[in-house]
Amino acid sequence: MSTLVTVTEAEAYTLITMDDGKANAQSFDMLKQINEALDGAEQTGKVVILSGRPGKFSAGFDLSIMGQGGDAMIDLLRQGANLSRRLLNWDKPVILAVSGHALAMGALLLLSADYRMGSQGDFKLGLNEVAIGMTLPHFGVELARARLSKRHFNNAVGLAKIYDPSSAVEAGYLDEVVDADQLQASAIALAEQLAGLDMEAHKNSKARVRSDLNAALDEALEKELGV
Repeated sequence: MSTLVTVTEAEAYTLITMDDGKANAQSFDMLKQINEALDGAEQTGKVVILSGRPGKFSAGFDLSIMGQGGDAMIDLLRQGANLSRRLLNWDKPVILAVSGHALAMGALLLLSADYRMGSQGDFKLGLNEVAIGMTLPHFGVELARARLSKRHFNNAVGLAKIYDPSSAVEAGYLDEVVDADQLQASAIALAEQLAGLDMEAHKNSKARVRSDLNAALDEALEKELGV
């Protein structure tokens, strides 16, 4: 298996970087390596930064697998949903350094993190499933309902509206946008700041904030995947 994910440890944070040399598709191998990196981060107990390669955060699920249908597609959906929930309920703050395009499952990862810092540039962010002949999974609908602006929800989900980084802040995909050459440094500075939080209070408060979403995700996953 080729290396798709690298991990950089620092005193205050764990930086996990996706780079498959292409679009950072969420394949079985990519998801496995992200989860292995998160296993390590769980042991060190630091703030997590998840980033992509320059110009590409993630183009979503591996379409060669999604196009097969059947068990392979269902398994990939399940693993993607599990990653979203893992990030959503992580005990420590999770920062996404959104280094470029973020589409489909890539955009759902944006809806699963605590803070999303985007890179300025000619990038596309959004849930493009309807435009490519796919129905957004139930868990994706619930993430979008909870995390996107109500004003943008219907257009984002039902009409596959795609946003540039600046408009993605208004829609709710991102929290801020910085210059591309400052993205990593800015994400690291934020991680160092957030490392000063009382992590028990952070964990407990986040659990309360997301309790309704977690209940909705339980129902969505049962509906979609029978889990």
